[in-house]
Amino acid sequence: MSTNPSAENVRWLNPDEERAWRAYRRMVVAVQAATARDLAAVGLSEPDYEVLSTLSERPDHTSTLREQATKMRWSRSRLSRHATRMEARGLLRRAPDPADGRGCFLVLTDHGLDTLESVAPAHVASVRRHFIDRLSPEDLRAVERITQKLEDIEG
Repeated sequence: MSTNPSAENVRWLNPDEERAWRAYRRMVVAVQAATARDLAAVGLSEPDYEVLSTLSERPDHTSTLREQATKMRWSRSRLSRHATRMEARGLLRRAPDPADGRGCFLVLTDHGLDTLESVAPAHVASVRRHFIDRLSPEDLRAVERITQKLEDIEG
């Protein structure tokens, strides 16, 4: 199946579909920009927070680079480069993976956990302010239903 259809084979968006698509894009950009700005004000980027929070959920605050990249839907090389920058700031460390000579573990440091714990309240307040508190319970359920329909769209 071609991923680059010719113009004559395209099912162009009708006006309702076009409005929905553009509204979705505006929503994602607006919420992401606002929460990223709030995280930056407390000294972290969105990717930093995502790495720290997902590592904090793991047993022993440790994950293989491969598992972490899969969970975050990042390439291993992107996560490796970002982990290098976080390691330089003392937020995490790498440890060899004895089961995979080319792989490594990412380990949340005490400093990384302290950083996460200190910024989490501000991040949650930001998520509430820019997203949760603007929607009704029915809206939130709709977002969840829509996300479930769309999250496994790898191809």
